[in-house]
Amino acid sequence: MMFDSFTLIAGPCVLEDDELNLEIGRQLALLSSVLGLPVVFKASFDKANRSRPDSPRGPGLDAGLELLERVKGETGLPVLTDIHEVGQAAAAAQVVDVLQIPAFLCRQTDLLTAAGATGKVVNVKKGQWMSPDDMRGAVEKVRRAGASQVAVTERGTFFGYGNLVVDMRSFQRTGNVCRVPVIFDGTHSVQRAGQADGSSGGDPEFIAPLVRAAVAAGCDGLFLETHPNPDQAPSDGTNMLPLDDLKVLLEEVLAVRSALSGVGPPAPSPTA
Repeated sequence: MMFDSFTLIAGPCVLEDDELNLEIGRQLALLSSVLGLPVVFKASFDKANRSRPDSPRGPGLDAGLELLERVKGETGLPVLTDIHEVGQAAAAAQVVDVLQIPAFLCRQTDLLTAAGATGKVVNVKKGQWMSPDDMRGAVEKVRRAGASQVAVTERGTFFGYGNLVVDMRSFQRTGNVCRVPVIFDGTHSVQRAGQADGSSGGDPEFIAPLVRAAVAAGCDGLFLETHPNPDQAPSDGTNMLPLDDLKVLLEEVLAVRSALSGVGPPAPSPTA
């Protein structure tokens, strides 16, 4: 099963051109091999919940699936993308290995059911207003529809306006209540809605400490948006992890997991 061991979901926020997508995909495949860590490449074909009407949204369903298929073929990594409408589920399932339900849509019954009915693995992002107990219904909708596996991704809870707080108890609570792997979204958790001149800002300096804390608290995997040049990313650049910083953070994560298990960290690969 996809999330039976600790797994990284990573990639750009939105699909760009082949060169950029493949640059990130190849680096992720190398890190997966060097660190012995399962990796799923993620990117969206459409950012349907942008703050402004003139914000770039992505290449769209058909072109986006072609781009994802090239990443999958070139890197050998499984791929994940969001769906926003019922009609996108079956088409996306022809290419991707994991369908993702965006946080703002995590209670949309028809969308959850359509995703589950594909038989694919489904990752449901927990809405910022939802408690761990609240997610049980969303998970059951997907599970009963026929999904091969369901995961929930935690991104924090609204605290006032434009701020998120991560409750480290939620990994255990969500896992116990919903009987699913619980992934930590280390990049959207530092997002600051409406703080960048009406668009989403972010505090990326807190990505690493929150990720280390979540791993220590028992999350089952990580979701990290990454880009070679976050300042040039068309979406969510203010809360993305620079691609060059990813390896060090993952090494820290694996060291934390080794310390918790009482087993020493693996010997570094000669190609590291």
